[in-house]
Amino acid sequence: MKRYLAELIGTFVLVFGGCGAAVLAGSHIGFEGVAFAFGFSLLVMAYAIGPISGCHINPAVTFGLLLSGKFQARHVPGYVIAQIAGAIIAGGVLLVIAGGTGAGYDPSTAGFAANGYGAHSPGGYNVTAAFVAEVVLTFFLVFTVLGTTDIMAPVGFAGIPIGIVLVLIHLVGIPVTNTSVNPARSIGPAVFVGGWAINQLWLFIVAPLIGAAIASMMYKMVAVSEPMIPVRVAEAALPSEQAERAR
Repeated sequence: MKRYLAELIGTFVLVFGGCGAAVLAGSHIGFEGVAFAFGFSLLVMAYAIGPISGCHINPAVTFGLLLSGKFQARHVPGYVIAQIAGAIIAGGVLLVIAGGTGAGYDPSTAGFAANGYGAHSPGGYNVTAAFVAEVVLTFFLVFTVLGTTDIMAPVGFAGIPIGIVLVLIHLVGIPVTNTSVNPARSIGPAVFVGGWAINQLWLFIVAPLIGAAIASMMYKMVAVSEPMIPVRVAEAALPSEQAERAR
């Protein structure tokens, strides 16, 4: 249960931090600021909850790790439910804050950082461009997770490159779809926007899962043949470091 709660909290932080930056401060910080908000949110959570749950906070990451043999199937439903719940709660809290001005806030017209294509793409990109972008960018994310949490990678540093690659992903993807690469992140705002956001949600569930599957397949092709270890073990401190922190 602790790992599921950790995933809920982590996804809450990611969605509230990233989407909150877009909704509340987007006009001041621009796409670059929003990209860093998402990346920093993930980086911080990687160290805060990584040793507890592995800090997936993304159903696509969970799916990619499952296909790679680094995650047990019995935990998948609990992780995905926790991630979606965390995203929806974050959306609800953010909406309360966004509506706290005299002018109010209508998510259905303001967009509420929801993901979209066509008329709802920031740059007007069509469904094909959006689908390809989400597949490729999710591939970047999951491939990085697999590589940096491999048994051959330096212990304890995975959160840094994973956070950085999420910044890169958002710098590329925000003009196209507002960047999802995470079905839970897409579901959270879409629940409150309704209408078009719900109708287009399928892309932001299907494309990230395909990207995760491709990343898993490609990583198996290039990885050195060594025993796979769970992500949360790879992100944990070494025994000597744990002993030092316990003093």
